[in-house]
Amino acid sequence: MLDVYTPLDGETIQRTATAAPETWNPKTLTVDVIAATENAVQRRDAAGVYDERLTMATLDLRAVDVPVYDSHRGGTARDVIGIVEGYRIEGGNLLATLRLSQAEDVAPVVARVAEGTLTGVSIGYAVAAWTESVVDGVRVKTPKAWGLREISLTPNPADPASRVRHQSTPPVTVPVGSIQNSTEQTQNGGAAMPDPVLETTTTPEVAERTRRTEIRTIVRTAGLPAETADDLIDQNATLDQAKAAAFDATQTRTAPVIRTHTAQNDDPAVIVRRQSDALAVRMAGGDCPAEAQQYLGESMLDLARTSLARSGVATRGMNADDVLTRAAHGTSDFPLVVSNAMGKVALDAYKAAECPIKTLCRQRILPNFKDSTSIRLGEMGRLEEIAESGEITHTSRAENGETMALKTYARGLNVSRNLLINDDMNLLGDMTSAFGEAAAQTEADILVELVTGNPNLSDGTAVFDASRGNLSGSGVALGSVGSESALDEARKAMRRIKGLDGKTLISATPKYLLVGPDLETAAEKLLATIQPNNTGDVNPFGGKLTLLVEPRITDDSWYVFADPARLPSLVYGYLAAAQGVQIQRTEAWDTLGLKYRAFLDFGAGWTDWRGAYLNEGDS
Repeated sequence: MLDVYTPLDGETIQRTATAAPETWNPKTLTVDVIAATENAVQRRDAAGVYDERLTMATLDLRAVDVPVYDSHRGGTARDVIGIVEGYRIEGGNLLATLRLSQAEDVAPVVARVAEGTLTGVSIGYAVAAWTESVVDGVRVKTPKAWGLREISLTPNPADPASRVRHQSTPPVTVPVGSIQNSTEQTQNGGAAMPDPVLETTTTPEVAERTRRTEIRTIVRTAGLPAETADDLIDQNATLDQAKAAAFDATQTRTAPVIRTHTAQNDDPAVIVRRQSDALAVRMAGGDCPAEAQQYLGESMLDLARTSLARSGVATRGMNADDVLTRAAHGTSDFPLVVSNAMGKVALDAYKAAECPIKTLCRQRILPNFKDSTSIRLGEMGRLEEIAESGEITHTSRAENGETMALKTYARGLNVSRNLLINDDMNLLGDMTSAFGEAAAQTEADILVELVTGNPNLSDGTAVFDASRGNLSGSGVALGSVGSESALDEARKAMRRIKGLDGKTLISATPKYLLVGPDLETAAEKLLATIQPNNTGDVNPFGGKLTLLVEPRITDDSWYVFADPARLPSLVYGYLAAAQGVQIQRTEAWDTLGLKYRAFLDFGAGWTDWRGAYLNEGDS
């Protein structure tokens, strides 16, 4: 039987006892239970461990119409499964007679009580104040006053001191308030009404069964292995001996047992994730995680049926069309399984098709679609010598900035009813991969236009301009006789770039060479590392520059960029809540299948011209 009290600070503590099925009366639907005992129960508060002892003398029995709940759930009227008809106190224990409801939804609980499979009983009580003392070095807290609030039937008995009562004569029921009147007479000096006596008999077989059950409960509560309980039972240990052995074992334990939570196979979120992984593999191939392999053989119809079953919908008698329609447009997680799988496939295709120019950029995460400014701070100049007066000259930093804003790009996709019924995963995978590739192509078009379009910055001058020193005076095609000299000139120009103050050298170190497909071979030859036989054959660019090839660059122009970690020239950004391509399901009753949309919140722009150099080539 599980007792729950609520002290003034709101903390909830539980005690347990056991119902007595032998007192069950099927005609009146009543049963007698042991509701509370005065046995010590170990608790813990801010001051440490203490023993709690409920005292029947301080129990306020004036409460009437005390409800009987189903496992302390008292939130709705359906949670009330009966009422307490009366109390009685016997040997320091509080006993109560419960009358269960005849309502149809309470019938399963009544059946379990009648057959003896539901024996746990729990009380909810409130404590007004505590009395604290020390007994044999142990803190003991007893309530100055406490009252009953509810009694519950529960499947989790845990108090080894409480047990099932076996009665040989009809139980004596004392109406609520009788014991209270008796207490008042005693306090006023009058003759007290004697406590009602409940005749009990216990057979040796029942006593032995109770001893074994309580020993196993003691061992389990102490966190000890089941073998310990078997040893104590074989040794004919008493309950006191079992408690002492359990206490000694907990004191000598070298390390606490740490329990960790792991995802279970019946967790709906875990099932959805694993089914999505398996479906993504069926759509686009690849390696399937070990925990998802059990779902590889499931068709779309199978996934729809299991999703409906998890949401409580029976599919027996439904044909394939009905199952898929109900799963697609109902409350099951089938659309989520499909959209998650599509998202994985689209993301893989999106990453595989990413534009190489993104390597030259610094990524930003933006909170909204407003214009975002990248501030470019000037340099501090030089430290100046302090004069004899000790005065320090103050200076300021020049600053400039470029703006960019996010835009949303989207397309829709209909997963037809025929595709679902035919279970054509290859077609669905190809369609979803196209979503990812379309997102990558969109980003690439924007970035290439930024580089090749040579837009004006906030100062009114183009990114690549002779006045900035980052535009070659004469175009030289890579692979021609003068290409090595032209590349050397580009490096020198970037090394000589100065800051906003016009004085401080930035020394932008070239790291990337960006070309179109027509110059790829020539660039590879120019950057190839060779083992020279003499100093004239030394390749000064071997291992110094990384080649990037962008197929959308159609002319002979080539670009040199600094490391974006040192001096970023380009920046791209995503919305914080939706980074990269996103797949979402849209509600649409105008289609018999599923309707999805792919969208991309993306923006890009220049942030600094000093880390980039352009040679227009032989065009």
